Amino acid sequence: MTSSEKRLGFVGVVVNARDEIGRVNQTLSEYGRVIRGRIGVPNPEDGTAVIGLIVEGSNEEIGALTGRLGNIPGITVKSALTGKK
Repeated sequence: MTSSEKRLGFVGVVVNARDEIGRVNQTLSEYGRVIRGRIGVPNPEDGTAVIGLIVEGSNEEIGALTGRLGNIPGITVKSALTGKK
């Protein structure tokens, strides 16, 4: 698989810093070209949230997205990717 081949996968984002959600949403908007689906589950009791993303893109695109999200304070990111074809 070359680095430009598209991969399909899942990215899980845990938001522990509710005041950073604006930066999270801005980053997701910037990388919207690789996001195929999104679900967000807030927990109003403690202000946390979990965002699940279905992504499709190159290793570089998805890595850039997860790296940007992971550099936001209070945000934890995990991903699982597979080859598309």
